[in-house]
Amino acid sequence: MIRIVETKLVSSTGRIDALPEPTHPEVAFAGRSNVGKSSLLNALSGRKGLFKVSSTPGRTRTIVHVETRLSSDARLYLVDLPGYGYAKVSRDAKDAWADFMHEYLESRQTLHLVVILVDVRRGPEQEELQLISFLDEVGIPVVLVATKLDRVKNSQQKAVLNKLQKDTGIRVIGTSATDKKGLDMLLATVIRYCGF
Repeated sequence: MIRIVETKLVSSTGRIDALPEPTHPEVAFAGRSNVGKSSLLNALSGRKGLFKVSSTPGRTRTIVHVETRLSSDARLYLVDLPGYGYAKVSRDAKDAWADFMHEYLESRQTLHLVVILVDVRRGPEQEELQLISFLDEVGIPVVLVATKLDRVKNSQQKAVLNKLQKDTGIRVIGTSATDKKGLDMLLATVIRYCGF
């Protein structure tokens, strides 16, 4: 099985014109504040602290590109998008983040997949459904990742994931950054969409 063998931070910017050159396929990770995005990305890449985890929701305000080398020697970018939906952030800040994300999502030619994270206990909310609809309009594939699966009883996990898939109509992968559940399936999905 192909694994991630090396990762390095390439860029963290709040400006489209400062993004790295589009030299590798990109997979972007989007989700509301406090959904566990940074924890999942760290677990997926096998490196603690590569993606910043904050106890304060809404802390990530930039697009972060991490160059990732696979055991097959292929390279791609894992992209951490700014979190959204945090109530204590001003309306202007929310609008600015939305504009920034939309410009990235619409204009980035090397973007192969967007992984939308939702807390398995809450499911998708209005912002996730709007993002799914937007990505469908611009023709970018989407996979839904249900985070924090370890917080649902084993006997209930399959039913919860099936309901999420039925409600959204898109593929759902259940994951846990804590016990690493679903990470191999997520990586295999990322690799497949990148064409490796």
